[in-house]
Amino acid sequence: MFIGIKSTFEGLATVFKHLFKKPVTLEYPEKKRELNDAFRGKLEVKGCVGCGVCLKVCPSGAISYKKDETGKVYCYKIDLKKCIFCGNCAYYCPKGAIKMTKEYELASENKKDLILEYEGGCND
Repeated sequence: MFIGIKSTFEGLATVFKHLFKKPVTLEYPEKKRELNDAFRGKLEVKGCVGCGVCLKVCPSGAISYKKDETGKVYCYKIDLKKCIFCGNCAYYCPKGAIKMTKEYELASENKKDLILEYEGGCND
């Protein structure tokens, strides 16, 4: 009986000790953490020249290109379902056209939302 009372008071002491401390977790949808500069989130592509380096260095095969009959790249596709966000494509892009953003909320009910496509000539 004495052990039960003792453990009850120890539990209450722990509760009161942490009752007035600042919470460790954040209320997620309302409050979001600040991300550091090295965070690798959703990819963003601007100014692609169609060299194909990113296609070669992607370990998961998430990047693909389409070429016209002359061999000019006219469309690229990045499948975020396959992407492991390693950052190789952004690191090795000679023009710096691929950037890793800080966007991490990628959940979607539509699978097509997780495919980034660019059409209209990568050489633009």
